[in-house]
Amino acid sequence: MIPVEEALDKILANVSTLEPETKPILECLGQVLSEDVYSDVTIPPTDNSAMDGYAVQWESVEGANDQNPAIVKIIGEVAAGYIFEGKVAPGTAVRIMTGAPVPAGADTVVQFEHTDEEDRKNMARSSDEIGILRVSEKGKNIRGAGEDVKKGDVVLMKGMVLRPQEIGVLASLGYAEASVIRRPVIAIMATGDELVDVGQPLPPGKIYNSNAYSTASQVIRYGGIPLVLGIGQDNRESLSNKIVEAMDSDMLLTSGGVSMGDYDIVKDVLAEHGSIGFWTVYMKPGKPLAFGIMEQEGKRVPHLGFPGNPVSTMITFEQFARPAILKMLGKTSFAKPTVKAISQSRFKNTDGRRVYARGIVEKRDDRYYVRSTGPQGSGILTSMVRANGLVIVPEDSDGAHEGDEVVVQMLDWKLEE
Repeated sequence: MIPVEEALDKILANVSTLEPETKPILECLGQVLSEDVYSDVTIPPTDNSAMDGYAVQWESVEGANDQNPAIVKIIGEVAAGYIFEGKVAPGTAVRIMTGAPVPAGADTVVQFEHTDEEDRKNMARSSDEIGILRVSEKGKNIRGAGEDVKKGDVVLMKGMVLRPQEIGVLASLGYAEASVIRRPVIAIMATGDELVDVGQPLPPGKIYNSNAYSTASQVIRYGGIPLVLGIGQDNRESLSNKIVEAMDSDMLLTSGGVSMGDYDIVKDVLAEHGSIGFWTVYMKPGKPLAFGIMEQEGKRVPHLGFPGNPVSTMITFEQFARPAILKMLGKTSFAKPTVKAISQSRFKNTDGRRVYARGIVEKRDDRYYVRSTGPQGSGILTSMVRANGLVIVPEDSDGAHEGDEVVVQMLDWKLEE
């Protein structure tokens, strides 16, 4: 058997970052920039108002207060998107809206609340002048040109993952498209004569093919595009045809056919299409694992084979396929978040493998606590429904007792909500 880390290193050594693609920015969410993004514009392009108010010269209103307001003449109004063509002189003001360019001559904006505008409206006083009741400092409420971005700046750097805020920045720079590392297409095949696809009648002795759907959902969750090939029957022709279809993908994921009790035909057919190694890994669930490279007409497609039990499939995906997909996407951080939690259950380790036990993590009084989801059989898929984390019991431990501190790999991160 080989350690989990060694298996992951072998897999990642045979997976490369994919090539870039250019696509509309709204389709780039979660993808990695393949090049630096420069700005062709200055943001904001001119000094502009941070408030609705009056643009004035500081010297005309300095020291104004409620008892001694500074009265200035209103010479115009300007809204965002427009330019005031005149100039603010001493003793004058321009009524200005948030985002509007500051008129020439003005160096301060006094917000409406610090003027007598409302009083003048209520008392029907002159509307061609305004009383300034308060102003704190010169330059107040003005956003300087280029305070966000200057023309020629590198605004977003190659390797950044595009979140909604980066998409917004791209739009603010006028980019309709971006160059990003493309999403990998991941072929998915579940093997076994016992499998029946969803929506079909279930004959005696058969089970529904859940693995293809949980695996495809995990692929989507981590940024890949699933190519569900359907069920590979336990015969040479069916498996060969599915593998040929998979050669149009960036990686093939299979479930079933990798443990000692599986039909040799599955292993034989996989080996005919490339170099496939069958490993046993120091982990539970998920000890049997296959990895290799499928080859056809010069194209090489990595293949990762999971055990057939549904929990084993999902957990081995998290440990091995998820990092491989992230690397293909151009990402560099593969670790899932972990927390240290106080165990409220007994988590056993009986055979010297690293155990990934399904757990329910809660936060109370600034501490994390974890309890078992119940029976830990690798066929109990509903245990994954109840779990939000995997309790990691090390290889050299006989398990965790109640009250012990354990490390939990989080499947979901909703504890702070």
